[in-house]
Amino acid sequence: MSTRLGIDVGGTGIKAGLVDIEAGRLVGERITVPTPRPSTPAAVATAISDLAEHYRCDGPVGVALPAAVAGGLVQTAANIDRSWIGTDATDLFADALGGRDVAVTNDADAAGTAEYRFGAARGTAGVVIALTFGTGIGSAILHDGVLLPNTEFGHLVVDGVTAEHRASASAKSARAMSFEGWAREVSRVLTAIEDLLSPRLFVVGGEISQHGSRWIPLLTNRIAVAAAELGNAAGVIGAALAIEHHRGEGPLDPRAVYLRRGSATDRVAR
Repeated sequence: MSTRLGIDVGGTGIKAGLVDIEAGRLVGERITVPTPRPSTPAAVATAISDLAEHYRCDGPVGVALPAAVAGGLVQTAANIDRSWIGTDATDLFADALGGRDVAVTNDADAAGTAEYRFGAARGTAGVVIALTFGTGIGSAILHDGVLLPNTEFGHLVVDGVTAEHRASASAKSARAMSFEGWAREVSRVLTAIEDLLSPRLFVVGGEISQHGSRWIPLLTNRIAVAAAELGNAAGVIGAALAIEHHRGEGPLDPRAVYLRRGSATDRVAR
């Protein structure tokens, strides 16, 4: 069994766990600690260092961030402090972890990759789109297992309204929508995406996917929709997989991951 530490940074909590990367499952306990306030780079790096110490982990660490990451640099800041923008996340975390190997990827990309490899999309050829419904809508696109990183379908404008303002889980709550009404909004978003990409499968995640039987059958888009299978562990599992697949040895495209080895950062993305 080969294990790696995966860490999934969220707006309110940071989840961590040891992952059997051959089986795609957590080994032992998964820990969630509050995201620091303010969630500055230094504060989050300290929290990640503490988690690695808790797990007595001295090997590589994979980190998923709620941000677009390009060339190791954080480009956006969703639900974390805006001081992250322009931060070299690979260097930051590697320094905090004593110079060990660190891979950094987007959180929705991590979850989508985990679902492709071990969850609802395993074995699916062609284009798979994973959507995470929460405060916003996170997205990941994989084509025959290769990830196109940093997509933002939550910002797609559908009939004059962004997808996440129309169909996120928070939009459902804010507008007190029934599952029937919300399914209509989700269907409009999925149909708009289908018109652009014609995927083979949608995988829908987030806590609301636990109630998938109440709304997935009500969707009216053309393409099949499957509920995510890995639950809240998907981001942690995907973060751990990022280390193993930084050279493209599996479903994670090397362009999606930024790996620092010791004192030198290996920019495998261009």
